[in-house]
Amino acid sequence: MDSLNSLIDGFGTALTPMNLLWAAIGVLLGTAIGVLPGIGPAMAVALLLPVTYGLDPTGAFIMFAGIYYGAMFGGSTTSILLNTPGESAAVVAAIEGNPMAKSGRGAQALAAAAIGHFAGGMIGTILLVVLAPTVASLAIGIGAPDYFAIMVLAFIAVTSVLGASRIRGIASLLIGLTIGLVGLDQMTGQQRLTFGSLHLADGVDVVIVAVGLFAIGEALWVAAHLRRSAGKPIPVGRPWLGRTDLKRTWKPWLRGPVIGFPFGAIPAGGAEIPTFLSYVTEKRLSKHRDQFGKGAIEGVAGPEAAASASAAGTLVSMLTLGLPTTAVAAVMLAAFQQYGIQPGPLLFEREPELVWGLIASLFVGMVLLLALNLPLAPVWAKLLRIPRPYLYAGILFFAAVGAYAVGGESLDLVILLVIGLIGFGMRRYGLPVLPAVIGVILGPAAEQQLRRALQISDGSVTGLVNTPFSVTVYAIVVLIVAWPLIGRLIARRRGGRNAAEESRTVSGG
Repeated sequence: MDSLNSLIDGFGTALTPMNLLWAAIGVLLGTAIGVLPGIGPAMAVALLLPVTYGLDPTGAFIMFAGIYYGAMFGGSTTSILLNTPGESAAVVAAIEGNPMAKSGRGAQALAAAAIGHFAGGMIGTILLVVLAPTVASLAIGIGAPDYFAIMVLAFIAVTSVLGASRIRGIASLLIGLTIGLVGLDQMTGQQRLTFGSLHLADGVDVVIVAVGLFAIGEALWVAAHLRRSAGKPIPVGRPWLGRTDLKRTWKPWLRGPVIGFPFGAIPAGGAEIPTFLSYVTEKRLSKHRDQFGKGAIEGVAGPEAAASASAAGTLVSMLTLGLPTTAVAAVMLAAFQQYGIQPGPLLFEREPELVWGLIASLFVGMVLLLALNLPLAPVWAKLLRIPRPYLYAGILFFAAVGAYAVGGESLDLVILLVIGLIGFGMRRYGLPVLPAVIGVILGPAAEQQLRRALQISDGSVTGLVNTPFSVTVYAIVVLIVAWPLIGRLIARRRGGRNAAEESRTVSGG
């Protein structure tokens, strides 16, 4: 009841004219910046940090929250329409969203994503209000073996459901893990795959990898086939979701937050893992599994709801523990410190107006985001009417700008082109792109958690399975790996029984 009263007071703070203005500006800026490949929410908040020096803390953080959610939706917009994720959490949206756009259903994919973000954000923020203390206490008890088990689950899950075969999925994952090795070893300081370049000592930025594999690889692939088939503008289609679409999306909209919120609250890769797991879940549960990979709307609705709920979960750890679990949370933590405020268990007592005003502004921001982007879905989808040569030339330009903005180094453009050529080669030989991106995102973190777990157990492998949580996760991994074999055995037994029954029928006849 105290939380409810505090939230009501927070709405009193968030609904003042000036704070409403900052929320609207944040949502608009976030969406606009998120549409640009390579400039995600973390960079947007970091770039706008100096602009807020003259603002009061409450107004500044309300605007930051709007930027966060707006940039997540903007990233999924380009991911769906142009197969170019604006940030890593939007990678999964490209798998089903882009085929939908190519088949003339881009507006439906954007509408499913917008409502998914709204549903995920609302449910996630409600859970933030109700469960923040509980989730924070659970996050404290999760150790290195548990984190490593979660990441292994993400690796196995994504290689199992994508691509023509598991071998190709594993090959793609290995490419990503290899790229993730570039840079200095975090524990020994030794250089790995840097070829003597100081610039590569920091590793290859995830944004450059995602933009290179998706945007540059796609643009080169399209360019290689334009001579064979003339590029035609893609029809936009009708702008709203029909009854069939709503029937297929309402359950993913509700399931996504259940997966996304807990992962956002623990330091296990931000919104990337829950979006992948949500996609896997929807593919397993869907009655239209044959449409996955060709434009299944469930594959857009569930992951986008999970991503938005994960953003709310991220705020749990940051506000209650002062523990940033994503890049955006780290930048916002720096912003808190800029104002002389230290997030932690006492923050709710010392700065109740700021905290509850921020939480209430999340609800306001979600409504503004839906009101802004749902009507604009057909407008965004009209980008697909641009002839492909001009469209992909623009993609190359913005991808290069986004990659250069990451570090301000011309070498980043060379790396972008090299990774784009790798993406082109992967398309040529039928390797799915997503496992490679996952390998880059989670590979370094998985390695670090593995080494920590082994150090704690003095090198004993049993240290990886010494908690109930990790054992449960590995049991799920074994089930995913063994499921195709189990399915074949069941099919053979059924086939044998049917053959035996037929022979009995024939002999009896």
